[in-house]
Amino acid sequence: MPNFSAAAAALADDAVARLIAYARHESPTGDAQALNALADVLEERYRELGAQTERVAQETGDHLVARWDGAADAAHVLLLGHHDTVWPSGTLESMPVTEEDGVLRGPGVYDMKGGLVVAELAFEVLRRCGAAPSRPVRLVVVADEEVGSPTARPLVEAHMEGAVAALGLESPHPGGALKTARLGSTRVRIEITGRAAHAALDPASGVSAVDELMDQLFAVREIMAAEPTVLCNVGTVGGGGRTNVVPDSAAADIGLRFTDVATQERVLAALGRLSPVRAGAEVAVRTLTSRPAWSDPADDLLARVAAAGATVGQEVTGRPAAGGADTNTAGAAGIPTLDGFGPLGGGAHAPDERIEKESLAARAALLAGVLSTL
Repeated sequence: MPNFSAAAAALADDAVARLIAYARHESPTGDAQALNALADVLEERYRELGAQTERVAQETGDHLVARWDGAADAAHVLLLGHHDTVWPSGTLESMPVTEEDGVLRGPGVYDMKGGLVVAELAFEVLRRCGAAPSRPVRLVVVADEEVGSPTARPLVEAHMEGAVAALGLESPHPGGALKTARLGSTRVRIEITGRAAHAALDPASGVSAVDELMDQLFAVREIMAAEPTVLCNVGTVGGGGRTNVVPDSAAADIGLRFTDVATQERVLAALGRLSPVRAGAEVAVRTLTSRPAWSDPADDLLARVAAAGATVGQEVTGRPAAGGADTNTAGAAGIPTLDGFGPLGGGAHAPDERIEKESLAARAALLAGVLSTL
């Protein structure tokens, strides 16, 4: 077996430099210009590493597919990642990229530009060691993962077809354990239409959309009280405009997490049955994005990855995770799936986002070992 760990360690400084460059290249979800500029850089890098690339154009930012060919009759391994972040342009002014005591901090280093660098480094390690993946590999890097992959899901599903395994490049659990299952996640919007009127001269002819929304959110709370396993977060609430006008519109976006598909379907059906409390109001509930619960761990795949980890001196374990990702789609479809091949760190979506620099090389060595043996 080639010494993947030594090769990765020798390339670690270059990997850190690439991650710093990617983090400084801000790429917020929905900013097509910024996302496409970073996709240009990634695409060039994948071509340097021997891949054939394809851009899938979207108004909100292009998705990117890279293919490394192998045996023509072999099923492929699917790698899943994303290059969008939750951080708006200008975040670097208050949250600069910094290095100190073996820790790299900055927007997107952990979620999940670090995982993209791990994948690059794994392919470079294989090349430096005169090795190659045992199967064809497809890497799908999407531009809207942070909002539920509304345009990317069909692309992910298309490349799931015929895959022998799906490996996610998100970061692992604290300590390095891989993610063997994920909660389902759905974003729902409740939209209320009322009737405007002067709030003092003719309030009776108005129908307050804001008041109706408040009542609907109490109804949502009642639904959730009967579903103790569901995580529910009312993330945004808005409506109205002036205090002297009865508001004619209001809306709320709700984030939901589910342990299993049956619960997901039951709760969404209940939300779909919400009806107006007051005469003249209209209630519409629509699903913005939805990822199915991935609840069946692929124990055989984990065992094979653990065996590959042993060849590079690493003990590999895995357990379920709360967060959602594009691996939900693959895992829920029955494809053997694992996530968490990115670097160790923490602070996802938080001002202290960070990774442990040494873990870039270690995770790349692990991924190289996995790709060479699956």
